[in-house]
Amino acid sequence: MSAPKTATLFTPLSTPSLVADKSEASSTATIAGYIGQLSTTMTAAIEEINDVNANTQLLALNARIEAARAGQAGAAFSVVAEEMQALGSKTSTIATGLASTTRKSIDQLLDFIGNNIRGTRLSDLALTNIDLVDRNLYERTCDVRWWATDSSLVDALTDGTPEAIKHASQRMGVILGAYTVYYDLVLCDTQGRIVANGMPQRFGSQGQSAANASWFLEAMHSRSGDEYGFQTAHHSPLVDGESVLVYSCGVREGGSSTGKLLGALGILFNWEGLAQTIVENVPLSPKEREATRCVLCDDAGNIIADSWGKQLSDRLALPGQKQLFTQPKNYETVELDGRPWCVAHAQAPGFETYSTGWHSVILQPIEA
Repeated sequence: MSAPKTATLFTPLSTPSLVADKSEASSTATIAGYIGQLSTTMTAAIEEINDVNANTQLLALNARIEAARAGQAGAAFSVVAEEMQALGSKTSTIATGLASTTRKSIDQLLDFIGNNIRGTRLSDLALTNIDLVDRNLYERTCDVRWWATDSSLVDALTDGTPEAIKHASQRMGVILGAYTVYYDLVLCDTQGRIVANGMPQRFGSQGQSAANASWFLEAMHSRSGDEYGFQTAHHSPLVDGESVLVYSCGVREGGSSTGKLLGALGILFNWEGLAQTIVENVPLSPKEREATRCVLCDDAGNIIADSWGKQLSDRLALPGQKQLFTQPKNYETVELDGRPWCVAHAQAPGFETYSTGWHSVILQPIEA
Protein backbone atom coordinates (compact mmCIF):
# COMPACT_ATOMS: atom_id res chain seq x y z
CA MET A 1 0.00 0.00 0.00
CA SER A 2 1.43 3.40 -0.94
CA ALA A 3 2.42 6.07 1.54
CA PRO A 4 0.13 9.09 2.05
CA LYS A 5 0.02 11.68 -0.71
CA THR A 6 -1.75 15.00 -1.11
CA ALA A 7 -5.28 14.30 -2.34
CA THR A 8 -7.76 16.67 -3.94
CA LEU A 9 -11.31 16.27 -5.19
CA PHE A 10 -11.99 15.31 -8.77
CA THR A 11 -12.76 18.01 -11.34
CA PRO A 12 -14.68 16.07 -14.03
CA LEU A 13 -14.53 18.83 -16.62
CA SER A 14 -10.79 18.34 -16.92
CA THR A 15 -11.34 15.00 -18.64
CA PRO A 16 -10.80 15.52 -22.43
CA SER A 17 -13.40 12.92 -23.45
CA LEU A 18 -16.07 14.75 -21.46
CA VAL A 19 -15.26 18.04 -23.12
CA ALA A 20 -15.59 16.29 -26.48
CA ASP A 21 -19.10 15.16 -25.48
CA LYS A 22 -20.19 18.78 -25.19
CA SER A 23 -19.12 19.35 -28.80
CA GLU A 24 -20.98 16.19 -29.81
CA ALA A 25 -24.10 17.44 -28.06
CA SER A 26 -23.82 20.73 -29.90
CA SER A 27 -23.44 18.93 -33.27
CA THR A 28 -26.42 16.68 -32.57
CA ALA A 29 -28.56 19.65 -31.58
CA THR A 30 -27.43 21.52 -34.70
CA ILE A 31 -28.38 18.60 -36.99
CA ALA A 32 -31.74 18.29 -35.27
CA GLY A 33 -32.21 22.03 -35.75
CA TYR A 34 -31.49 21.79 -39.47
CA ILE A 35 -33.96 18.93 -39.82
CA GLY A 36 -36.54 20.95 -37.97
CA GLN A 37 -35.96 23.88 -40.34
CA LEU A 38 -36.27 21.53 -43.33
CA SER A 39 -39.55 20.23 -41.95
CA THR A 40 -40.85 23.78 -41.52
CA THR A 41 -39.75 24.74 -45.04
CA MET A 42 -41.33 21.64 -46.59
CA THR A 43 -44.59 22.23 -44.73
CA ALA A 44 -44.69 25.85 -45.89
CA ALA A 45 -43.94 24.85 -49.50
CA ILE A 46 -46.68 22.21 -49.56
CA GLU A 47 -49.15 24.69 -48.08
CA GLU A 48 -48.23 27.16 -50.80
CA ILE A 49 -48.75 24.47 -53.48
CA ASN A 50 -52.17 23.74 -52.01
CA ASP A 51 -53.04 27.45 -52.05
CA VAL A 52 -52.01 27.78 -55.68
CA ASN A 53 -53.91 24.60 -56.54
CA ALA A 54 -57.02 25.89 -54.78
CA ASN A 55 -56.89 29.08 -56.87
CA THR A 56 -56.37 26.98 -60.01
CA GLN A 57 -59.40 24.86 -59.17
CA LEU A 58 -61.46 28.00 -58.61
CA LEU A 59 -60.35 29.44 -61.96
CA ALA A 60 -61.16 26.16 -63.70
CA LEU A 61 -64.63 26.16 -62.17
CA ASN A 62 -65.24 29.74 -63.28
CA ALA A 63 -63.97 28.85 -66.76
CA ARG A 64 -66.44 25.98 -67.03
CA ILE A 65 -69.28 28.26 -65.97
CA GLU A 66 -68.32 30.84 -68.58
CA ALA A 67 -67.88 28.11 -71.21
CA ALA A 68 -71.38 26.84 -70.48
CA ARG A 69 -72.78 30.34 -70.94
CA ALA A 70 -71.01 30.65 -74.28
CA GLY A 71 -72.75 27.54 -75.53
CA GLN A 72 -71.30 25.83 -78.60
CA ALA A 73 -68.61 28.52 -78.94
CA GLY A 74 -67.23 27.70 -75.52
CA ALA A 75 -67.24 23.90 -75.87
CA ALA A 76 -63.50 23.64 -76.56
CA PHE A 77 -62.70 25.91 -73.63
CA SER A 78 -64.90 23.73 -71.38
CA VAL A 79 -62.70 20.71 -72.18
CA VAL A 80 -59.59 22.67 -71.15
CA ALA A 81 -61.28 23.74 -67.91
CA GLU A 82 -62.18 20.12 -67.11
CA GLU A 83 -58.58 19.04 -67.68
CA MET A 84 -57.38 21.87 -65.43
CA GLN A 85 -59.69 20.62 -62.68
CA ALA A 86 -58.48 17.04 -63.12
CA LEU A 87 -54.86 18.22 -63.04
CA GLY A 88 -55.59 20.24 -59.92
CA SER A 89 -57.12 17.18 -58.25
CA LYS A 90 -54.02 15.10 -59.03
CA THR A 91 -51.77 17.88 -57.76
CA SER A 92 -53.75 18.00 -54.52
CA THR A 93 -53.40 14.22 -54.07
CA ILE A 94 -49.65 14.34 -54.75
CA ALA A 95 -49.15 17.27 -52.36
CA THR A 96 -51.10 15.53 -49.61
CA GLY A 97 -49.11 12.31 -50.09
CA LEU A 98 -45.82 14.22 -50.13
CA ALA A 99 -46.77 16.02 -46.92
CA SER A 100 -47.63 12.73 -45.20
CA THR A 101 -44.50 10.89 -46.40
CA THR A 102 -42.18 13.81 -45.62
CA ARG A 103 -43.67 14.34 -42.17
CA LYS A 104 -43.34 10.64 -41.36
CA SER A 105 -39.71 10.48 -42.55
CA ILE A 106 -38.73 13.63 -40.70
CA ASP A 107 -40.47 12.44 -37.53
CA GLN A 108 -38.59 9.13 -37.73
CA LEU A 109 -35.28 10.96 -38.27
CA LEU A 110 -35.93 13.33 -35.40
CA ASP A 111 -36.94 10.39 -33.23
CA PHE A 112 -33.67 8.65 -34.09
CA ILE A 113 -31.61 11.72 -33.30
CA GLY A 114 -33.69 12.71 -30.31
CA ASN A 115 -33.84 9.25 -28.75
CA ASN A 116 -31.15 6.91 -30.06
CA ILE A 117 -28.30 9.38 -30.33
CA ARG A 118 -29.42 11.32 -27.27
CA GLY A 119 -29.94 8.15 -25.24
CA THR A 120 -26.55 6.70 -26.19
CA ARG A 121 -24.75 9.94 -25.40
CA LEU A 122 -26.50 10.46 -22.05
CA SER A 123 -25.95 6.85 -20.97
CA ASP A 124 -22.25 7.29 -21.80
CA LEU A 125 -22.18 10.37 -19.58
CA ALA A 126 -24.03 8.48 -16.83
CA LEU A 127 -21.39 5.74 -16.99
CA THR A 128 -18.60 8.31 -16.76
CA ASN A 129 -20.21 9.79 -13.64
CA ILE A 130 -20.46 6.53 -11.71
CA ASP A 131 -17.05 5.35 -12.93
CA LEU A 132 -15.47 8.49 -11.48
CA VAL A 133 -17.17 7.73 -8.16
CA ASP A 134 -16.03 4.10 -8.05
CA ARG A 135 -12.44 4.97 -8.97
CA ASN A 136 -12.25 7.68 -6.33
CA LEU A 137 -13.86 5.64 -3.56
CA TYR A 138 -11.61 2.65 -4.20
CA GLU A 139 -8.81 4.79 -2.79
CA ARG A 140 -10.81 5.31 0.40
CA THR A 141 -10.80 1.56 1.08
CA CYS A 142 -7.02 1.57 0.71
CA ASP A 143 -6.61 4.63 2.96
CA VAL A 144 -8.51 3.24 5.94
CA ARG A 145 -6.76 -0.13 5.89
CA TRP A 146 -3.36 1.59 5.69
CA TRP A 147 -3.98 4.09 8.46
CA ALA A 148 -5.50 1.51 10.83
CA THR A 149 -2.02 -0.01 11.16
CA ASP A 150 -0.46 3.26 12.38
CA SER A 151 1.41 2.65 15.63
CA SER A 152 0.03 5.82 17.24
CA LEU A 153 -3.53 4.47 16.94
CA VAL A 154 -2.51 1.06 18.26
CA ASP A 155 -0.72 2.69 21.23
CA ALA A 156 -3.70 4.95 22.05
CA LEU A 157 -6.03 1.95 22.29
CA THR A 158 -3.46 -0.22 24.08
CA ASP A 159 -2.15 2.26 26.66
CA GLY A 160 -5.08 4.67 26.87
CA THR A 161 -2.91 7.36 28.47
CA PRO A 162 -3.65 11.04 27.78
CA GLU A 163 -0.24 11.33 26.11
CA ALA A 164 -0.91 8.37 23.78
CA ILE A 165 -4.35 9.66 22.90
CA LYS A 166 -2.99 13.16 22.20
CA HIS A 167 -0.29 11.71 19.98
CA ALA A 168 -2.89 9.67 18.05
CA SER A 169 -4.99 12.81 17.54
CA GLN A 170 -1.96 14.72 16.30
CA ARG A 171 -1.02 11.90 13.95
CA MET A 172 -4.54 11.84 12.48
CA GLY A 173 -4.35 15.60 12.10
CA VAL A 174 -1.17 15.22 10.03
CA ILE A 175 -2.96 12.73 7.77
CA LEU A 176 -5.89 15.12 7.36
CA GLY A 177 -3.50 17.88 6.37
CA ALA A 178 -2.34 15.78 3.42
CA TYR A 179 -5.70 14.26 2.50
CA THR A 180 -8.09 17.17 2.10
CA VAL A 181 -10.98 14.97 0.96
CA TYR A 182 -11.80 14.02 4.56
CA TYR A 183 -13.67 15.98 7.20
CA ASP A 184 -12.24 14.00 10.09
CA LEU A 185 -10.76 10.72 11.32
CA VAL A 186 -12.14 9.15 14.51
CA LEU A 187 -10.66 6.40 16.70
CA CYS A 188 -13.03 4.20 18.72
CA ASP A 189 -12.46 1.65 21.43
CA THR A 190 -14.21 -1.73 21.38
CA GLN A 191 -17.34 -0.22 22.95
CA GLY A 192 -17.68 2.37 20.19
CA ARG A 193 -16.59 5.33 22.32
CA ILE A 194 -14.56 7.86 20.34
CA VAL A 195 -11.29 8.29 22.22
CA ALA A 196 -9.59 10.63 19.72
CA ASN A 197 -10.20 12.47 16.45
CA GLY A 198 -7.96 14.32 14.02
CA MET A 199 -9.75 17.69 14.07
CA PRO A 200 -10.59 18.30 17.76
CA GLN A 201 -10.36 22.07 17.24
CA ARG A 202 -13.23 21.87 14.74
CA PHE A 203 -15.28 18.80 15.64
CA GLY A 204 -15.90 17.83 19.26
CA SER A 205 -16.60 14.15 18.65
CA GLN A 206 -14.27 12.85 21.37
CA GLY A 207 -16.34 11.07 24.02
CA GLN A 208 -19.30 10.50 21.69
CA SER A 209 -20.50 6.98 20.91
CA ALA A 210 -20.51 5.34 17.49
CA ALA A 211 -21.55 1.97 18.90
CA ASN A 212 -24.69 1.74 16.76
CA ALA A 213 -23.16 3.08 13.56
CA SER A 214 -22.99 0.50 10.77
CA TRP A 215 -19.40 1.44 9.90
CA PHE A 216 -18.29 0.67 13.46
CA LEU A 217 -20.23 -2.59 13.68
CA GLU A 218 -18.83 -3.79 10.36
CA ALA A 219 -15.27 -3.01 11.44
CA MET A 220 -15.75 -4.87 14.71
CA HIS A 221 -17.08 -7.91 12.85
CA SER A 222 -14.21 -7.98 10.39
CA ARG A 223 -12.02 -11.07 10.34
CA SER A 224 -8.76 -9.31 9.47
CA GLY A 225 -7.18 -5.97 8.69
CA ASP A 226 -7.71 -6.68 5.00
CA GLU A 227 -11.44 -6.06 5.42
CA TYR A 228 -13.19 -2.72 5.80
CA GLY A 229 -16.56 -1.39 6.91
CA PHE A 230 -18.74 1.18 5.20
CA GLN A 231 -21.71 3.45 5.80
CA THR A 232 -23.47 5.07 2.87
CA ALA A 233 -24.10 8.80 2.37
CA HIS A 234 -25.68 10.48 5.37
CA HIS A 235 -25.51 13.62 7.49
CA SER A 236 -23.15 12.79 10.33
CA PRO A 237 -23.42 14.35 13.81
CA LEU A 238 -19.69 13.62 14.23
CA VAL A 239 -18.91 16.46 11.79
CA ASP A 240 -21.75 18.86 12.56
CA GLY A 241 -24.20 17.30 10.13
CA GLU A 242 -22.01 17.40 7.03
CA SER A 243 -22.75 14.89 4.25
CA VAL A 244 -20.27 12.02 4.47
CA LEU A 245 -19.43 8.47 3.55
CA VAL A 246 -17.65 6.57 6.32
CA TYR A 247 -15.08 3.86 5.74
CA SER A 248 -13.73 1.89 8.67
CA CYS A 249 -11.23 -0.76 9.62
CA GLY A 250 -10.40 -2.62 12.80
CA VAL A 251 -7.33 -1.42 14.67
CA ARG A 252 -5.49 -4.55 15.75
CA GLU A 253 -2.84 -5.46 18.27
CA GLY A 254 0.67 -4.76 17.01
CA GLY A 255 -0.73 -3.29 13.79
CA SER A 256 -0.99 -6.84 12.45
CA SER A 257 -3.81 -7.70 10.06
CA THR A 258 -4.58 -10.78 12.15
CA GLY A 259 -4.01 -9.26 15.59
CA LYS A 260 -6.60 -8.94 18.35
CA LEU A 261 -9.19 -6.21 17.77
CA LEU A 262 -8.52 -3.14 19.91
CA GLY A 263 -11.09 -0.81 18.34
CA ALA A 264 -11.89 0.79 15.01
CA LEU A 265 -10.79 3.70 12.84
CA GLY A 266 -13.47 5.62 10.96
CA ILE A 267 -12.62 8.01 8.13
CA LEU A 268 -15.32 10.56 7.26
CA PHE A 269 -15.12 11.35 3.57
CA ASN A 270 -16.47 14.61 2.14
CA TRP A 271 -19.14 12.96 -0.01
CA GLU A 272 -20.82 16.08 -1.31
CA GLY A 273 -17.49 17.51 -2.41
CA LEU A 274 -17.04 14.61 -4.80
CA ALA A 275 -20.59 13.63 -5.77
CA GLN A 276 -22.07 17.09 -6.27
CA THR A 277 -19.00 18.21 -8.21
CA ILE A 278 -19.57 15.30 -10.60
CA VAL A 279 -23.35 15.61 -11.13
CA GLU A 280 -23.31 19.40 -11.35
CA ASN A 281 -20.52 19.50 -13.93
CA VAL A 282 -21.71 16.97 -16.51
CA PRO A 283 -20.72 18.45 -19.91
CA LEU A 284 -24.03 19.72 -21.24
CA SER A 285 -24.97 22.81 -23.20
CA PRO A 286 -26.48 25.67 -21.13
CA LYS A 287 -29.94 24.93 -22.56
CA GLU A 288 -29.62 21.22 -21.77
CA ARG A 289 -28.27 21.84 -18.29
CA GLU A 290 -31.30 23.91 -17.32
CA ALA A 291 -33.71 21.07 -18.11
CA THR A 292 -31.58 18.02 -17.28
CA ARG A 293 -31.38 16.20 -13.95
CA CYS A 294 -28.32 14.09 -13.08
CA VAL A 295 -28.54 11.82 -10.04
CA LEU A 296 -26.73 9.02 -8.24
CA CYS A 297 -28.89 6.59 -6.29
CA ASP A 298 -28.89 3.18 -4.67
CA ASP A 299 -30.92 0.11 -5.71
CA ALA A 300 -33.98 1.40 -3.85
CA GLY A 301 -33.82 4.73 -5.69
CA ASN A 302 -32.66 6.74 -2.67
CA ILE A 303 -30.93 9.78 -4.17
CA ILE A 304 -27.45 10.37 -2.77
CA ALA A 305 -26.32 13.03 -5.26
CA ASP A 306 -28.50 15.32 -7.35
CA SER A 307 -27.86 18.21 -9.73
CA TRP A 308 -31.26 19.56 -8.68
CA GLY A 309 -30.14 19.75 -5.05
CA LYS A 310 -32.45 17.10 -3.55
CA GLN A 311 -29.72 14.70 -2.41
CA LEU A 312 -30.43 12.69 0.74
CA SER A 313 -34.02 13.99 0.75
CA ASP A 314 -35.64 12.52 -2.36
CA ARG A 315 -36.25 9.13 -3.94
CA LEU A 316 -36.26 8.23 -7.62
CA ALA A 317 -39.40 6.38 -8.70
CA LEU A 318 -39.63 5.96 -12.48
CA PRO A 319 -41.89 3.77 -14.62
CA GLY A 320 -40.04 0.50 -15.22
CA GLN A 321 -37.21 1.51 -12.89
CA LYS A 322 -36.59 -1.99 -11.56
CA GLN A 323 -36.07 -3.34 -15.08
CA LEU A 324 -33.99 -0.30 -16.05
CA PHE A 325 -31.62 -0.96 -13.15
CA THR A 326 -30.98 -4.56 -14.22
CA GLN A 327 -28.91 -3.46 -17.24
CA PRO A 328 -25.27 -2.28 -16.98
CA LYS A 329 -25.94 0.62 -19.37
CA ASN A 330 -29.15 1.55 -21.18
CA TYR A 331 -31.77 4.21 -21.83
CA GLU A 332 -35.53 4.44 -22.24
CA THR A 333 -38.18 6.98 -23.13
CA VAL A 334 -40.76 7.42 -20.38
CA GLU A 335 -43.61 9.82 -19.77
CA LEU A 336 -43.27 12.04 -16.72
CA ASP A 337 -45.86 14.68 -15.88
CA GLY A 338 -47.34 14.33 -19.36
CA ARG A 339 -44.02 14.90 -21.17
CA PRO A 340 -41.66 12.44 -22.88
CA TRP A 341 -38.27 12.13 -21.16
CA CYS A 342 -35.12 10.29 -22.09
CA VAL A 343 -33.90 8.35 -19.04
CA ALA A 344 -30.28 7.23 -19.40
CA HIS A 345 -28.80 4.81 -16.88
CA ALA A 346 -25.49 3.20 -16.00
CA GLN A 347 -24.72 0.81 -13.16
CA ALA A 348 -21.50 1.09 -11.17
CA PRO A 349 -18.86 -0.82 -13.15
CA GLY A 350 -16.50 -1.13 -10.19
CA PHE A 351 -12.79 -0.43 -10.06
CA GLU A 352 -10.16 -2.98 -9.05
CA THR A 353 -11.77 -4.87 -6.15
CA TYR A 354 -14.33 -2.18 -5.29
CA SER A 355 -17.82 -1.27 -6.50
CA THR A 356 -20.44 0.92 -4.90
CA GLY A 357 -23.21 -0.99 -6.67
CA TRP A 358 -24.98 2.35 -7.18
CA HIS A 359 -26.73 3.73 -10.24
CA SER A 360 -26.15 6.87 -12.28
CA VAL A 361 -29.24 8.30 -13.97
CA ILE A 362 -29.62 11.27 -16.31
CA LEU A 363 -33.12 12.51 -17.07
CA GLN A 364 -33.71 14.90 -19.96
CA PRO A 365 -36.97 16.02 -21.62
CA ILE A 366 -37.03 15.00 -25.29
CA GLU A 367 -37.62 18.54 -26.50
CA ALA A 368 -34.54 19.90 -24.66
